[in-house]
Amino acid sequence: MKKFLVSLLPAALLLALAVLFARIPEPLEAFRLKYFDQLMRLSPRPYQDVPVQIADIDDATLQKYGQWPWPRSLLARLVGRLKEEKVSVAAFDILFAEPDRTSPVNLLPLWASLPEASGLEKTLLSLPDHDSLLAESMKTLNTVTAFSLSTEAAGGSPLSKAGFSFAGSDPRIFLPDFPGTVTTLPILEKNAAGNGIITYLAEFDGTVRSVPLVFQLRGALYPSLMLEALRLHFGAKSYVIKASGTGVQTQFRSEPGIEQLKVAKSVIPTTRLGSLRLYDSGYVSERSVPVWQILEGKIAPGSLEGKIVFIGTSAAGLKDIRATPLNPAAAGVEVHAQLTEQVLSGIYLLRPDWAEGAEFCFFLFAGIFLILCLPRMGAAWAALITLLCVCAFYGFSFHAFKNERWLVDPVLPSLATLIIYIASSLLHFLRTDAEKRQIRGAFSRYLAPAIVEELAKNPEKLKLGGELKNMSVLFADIQGFTSMAEKMRPEELTKFLNQFLTPMTGIILDHGGTIDKYMGDSIMAFWNAPVEDPLHSLNSCLAALEMQKKLRELNQKQTPVQIGIGINTGSCCVGNLGSSQRFDYSVLGDAVNLASRLEGLTRIFGAQILIGPETRKETSGALFSLEAGRVRVKGKEEAVIVYALAGPLGLLTEARRTEWEGMHAEMLNAFRHRDWDKAIKLCELCREHKFPDADLTFLYNFYENKIEAFRKFPPSAEWDGVLNQDIK
Repeated sequence: MKKFLVSLLPAALLLALAVLFARIPEPLEAFRLKYFDQLMRLSPRPYQDVPVQIADIDDATLQKYGQWPWPRSLLARLVGRLKEEKVSVAAFDILFAEPDRTSPVNLLPLWASLPEASGLEKTLLSLPDHDSLLAESMKTLNTVTAFSLSTEAAGGSPLSKAGFSFAGSDPRIFLPDFPGTVTTLPILEKNAAGNGIITYLAEFDGTVRSVPLVFQLRGALYPSLMLEALRLHFGAKSYVIKASGTGVQTQFRSEPGIEQLKVAKSVIPTTRLGSLRLYDSGYVSERSVPVWQILEGKIAPGSLEGKIVFIGTSAAGLKDIRATPLNPAAAGVEVHAQLTEQVLSGIYLLRPDWAEGAEFCFFLFAGIFLILCLPRMGAAWAALITLLCVCAFYGFSFHAFKNERWLVDPVLPSLATLIIYIASSLLHFLRTDAEKRQIRGAFSRYLAPAIVEELAKNPEKLKLGGELKNMSVLFADIQGFTSMAEKMRPEELTKFLNQFLTPMTGIILDHGGTIDKYMGDSIMAFWNAPVEDPLHSLNSCLAALEMQKKLRELNQKQTPVQIGIGINTGSCCVGNLGSSQRFDYSVLGDAVNLASRLEGLTRIFGAQILIGPETRKETSGALFSLEAGRVRVKGKEEAVIVYALAGPLGLLTEARRTEWEGMHAEMLNAFRHRDWDKAIKLCELCREHKFPDADLTFLYNFYENKIEAFRKFPPSAEWDGVLNQDIK
């Protein structure tokens, strides 16, 4: 995968999420609302003793006064008791859409067929109508009747008790227009001081999280039940609605809409659709009083004085049960009471105008930061930063809710940040995996499998370009191969080379070496790159020894050949060298050149393995080698000491090694001082020393031949005992 795609694709995803952020899908909105519910569970609204009470028609009241619906004469009696208790407002969370069937006049049709009822008509007609009794009682107290809205075009127009004025835009453009209604009986509407709507706009999961304060019915505005109760409590005549325009906004508000509603001196913040958010306190027993206690005078004197009393039911059988964030089975009337408490106490849940803009900036900043930093810092650090960002989002959100009652959403920024992290990590993983595959492919033919896996796990060890490292370099070449190849057919030559190069390559790879290149019958390899090898000098020498051992086995099965191996240790430049069109992972430097010269010197000395001075220094504690001589190689003015490698030290006793090394050094000293006779004698004595699996007699053969040549053609007077190599 191209490197630029690792940043480009997450950036495109970030842009797509930014567009999505502007229009939040319903499933994501559900996550947000559920989170806000959880905030309320962690920090519910504290209950305050404000003048709000529920007159609860509970199960105990139904047992005392019979099943619902009650005769409205009993409700008239309830209104009378509330009047006696000097309540401020009595609001019915009950819809009186039809006449009371228990009124005397409505009982006559039921009894008309009974002979016994023939004399009751006059008596029944003289009795008061129950709806009239309730209507008359409503005159004595600030009462609020209820009506509901419908999506079906039906019903008349409810009686409006208050007017609306606007500050800013016309709020009706933001409110759904309902075509139908179910109204309360006109006689009750007329005598009530207020008339409000009890309709709820259900959430996606049926939970009540907000209630509209104002509704639109066929183009006309009507207040909610609790808003009407507040208006009467404050003694106001109308409402003022403030709405923002539909033009360009000057704030971080996502859309224009209704901002607040004013009743008397109370300014109520709303959603853009004119709803008041419920800040749930959960069930509080002090909020409710059973209706039977009010009817029977079993309440504390003055306990209802000056209060707004909502009349409703908590009886399960009457099915006015709603789910709220803190209560899955709350009485519907409790929602009205809680919202009224919020207004009277001035405690609101606010979704600030800047909230969506801040949320957008949070996720945008986190996303850009991750896209830029993940390729540089790795998945682990990016995961930690992502976690810190998410914790910061949620921490700020909870702090804002608990201390300021602000609803700031961390869900969408966190989700978007996680998506960016996952996408960036996946792309980074794919790119890294592709790099590992590339590394495996590039080096599987040159490196041991264990080294290839190490590079795949740690690609940073493969530094592109070049770097200076202390390395060991090996050159191996078949001696006399050119003349031998001239006698072979091409297919025979190919088979021979394959049979030779395959095991030799395996030995190098098994000892941690890297194949640099094949040059016909020659092999070039190096150690300590691309993977670190602290024992690179020793491993290269052990590989050379095993190559010679393997050659002895091959010579028993094919045409016998000899190979010369040169090894040198020193500073090299290693890396991807070449051009942008083609490059090789290779090494350069004087140490490489000397290794090549050492391989060439094996032909002169008749040696199998020659090593440089640094290689000998680093392996002297494990391997036995003898000085082959001082040589001035082509291209160098300074002489280099060359050593012939024999094998592991443990194959000879220490006394035997010491004796041999001393005698060998004495022979070289005699040679350099032109003491030819002594040197010849010492060569014969040294030849008697044997090393298992390694024949070092070639050294003494070389010096004997050299001495015979010097006797015939003595060296110049300036000769310092150094041998000159005139060929590469």
